[in-house]
Amino acid sequence: MFDLDKWQEIFSTIKKNKLRTFLTGFSVAWGIYMLIVLLGAGKGLENGISSMFEADGTNSIWIYNGVTSVAHKGYKPGRLIKFDNSDYKNLKKEFKEVEHITPQLGLDKITSVVYKNRTANFNVRSGNPDIMFGENLKVIDGRFLNPLDISENRKVAVIGKPVKKELFNDGLCIGEVFFLNGFSFTVIGVFNDPGGIWDNNRIYIPYSTAQLVFTGNNFVDQLVLTTNHPSLEQSIELSNSLKQRLAKVHEFAVEDDNAIYVNNNFENFKKIMTVIYSIRIFIWIVGIGTIIAGIVGVSNIMMIVVKERTKEIGIRKSLGATPVSIVSLIMQESILITGFAGYIGLVLGIFTIETVRGLIPESDFFKNPDVDLKIAIYATLLLILAGSIAGFIPARRAAAIKPVEALKEE
Repeated sequence: MFDLDKWQEIFSTIKKNKLRTFLTGFSVAWGIYMLIVLLGAGKGLENGISSMFEADGTNSIWIYNGVTSVAHKGYKPGRLIKFDNSDYKNLKKEFKEVEHITPQLGLDKITSVVYKNRTANFNVRSGNPDIMFGENLKVIDGRFLNPLDISENRKVAVIGKPVKKELFNDGLCIGEVFFLNGFSFTVIGVFNDPGGIWDNNRIYIPYSTAQLVFTGNNFVDQLVLTTNHPSLEQSIELSNSLKQRLAKVHEFAVEDDNAIYVNNNFENFKKIMTVIYSIRIFIWIVGIGTIIAGIVGVSNIMMIVVKERTKEIGIRKSLGATPVSIVSLIMQESILITGFAGYIGLVLGIFTIETVRGLIPESDFFKNPDVDLKIAIYATLLLILAGSIAGFIPARRAAAIKPVEALKEE
């Protein structure tokens, strides 16, 4: 039941000790403020790291060729390992765990991209239709490469949004013809890559066409595949199996890390998210520690309040006040201070996060700092619990005061 007289007395006590109450409340507000800000910053870091991995499929494995550093089966170190079309075709057949696989061929020798009177430089890559899954591409206009483009060596291209903007002024581009080092290619689609401007500044063409027109051989620079493995252990096992198979085919030592480089995106993602999770736990420890410091301050202040009002409490008890009423009086004052101050800190923390999100430009490592609604609810419950704990010990001491001894207090 709401007791108006009791609350008037609580506000009267707070009013008499404004500075003391303010400093005590500030410590609680600062604690919850820091917790909210740190959690928001941690979320921004988590979003940034997650988006970096989403730029490529999180379940993708990238295999790059390299140079041997270990002698093996009569071969001296320093031998260049070259992948070819048979590698990707055989891996697709032999490993059922592989969902999609594509060869990739970087075409650094393409120095000019020309459309009518416009000339530009873009990163040109080649692959097959499965490259969509390894690179996590989304077609926003037209279509992507298909099997007929590969088998018929078609001179077609899928371009990124920045390429469309620079070459075609963001106008219609499907069916338009442009030139790569003097060879004509027809635009069949436009894509968007979540990896950002660097990954969108690309042009994709069929790898078979690239080999026929630009290299004259069947070599590829890297193999990109995605896996249907649901666990980290299985994904790592597949990476090792792929390396063993390629080591057998190209005759290099399995333990030679320089012969080929296997980048397991799923493994890297799991490692980074483990670090993020550890950071989140650390943030909670720091934030709760700061709040505990504020709670101790509130508890000490309430102990002083009880000591100052010892005589008054004794009179109350001699007039028939029950221990429960004394305990509730002290605890309500404690909960009011911690609850109100904590709420102010909570609101300021959320305001700071929202302000920072609007002012600081997004980067690859930090995006959309935010505080989950559940976190705000948990913080509110934590404040109520904190106020109860802070007031309980002083309240028990007040309830234990004997009227006769209290009346002797000066």
